[in-house]
Amino acid sequence: MYGVASVACFITYAVDKSAAVHQRQRISENALLLLGFCCGWPGGLLAQQWLRHKTSKTSFRIRFWITVALNVATAALLVQYAASAG
Repeated sequence: MYGVASVACFITYAVDKSAAVHQRQRISENALLLLGFCCGWPGGLLAQQWLRHKTSKTSFRIRFWITVALNVATAALLVQYAASAG
């Protein structure tokens, strides 16, 4: 699940970066954060570094890392629940 979501998130960041460079309509930050929360954050993190996109906007980076923490905590709870149920 993380692999597919990460690829989709990376592509979405790349599309938004291209839109920013060419002054076209952008993808909302909330959409980028939601994709990251839905298991796409590894791809979002790679896109931020490789494409140099959303790296200087502190408010976005803080919200990004909050969504990462929420995703990891949710995954950990699901694993713990599955282990105790099985």
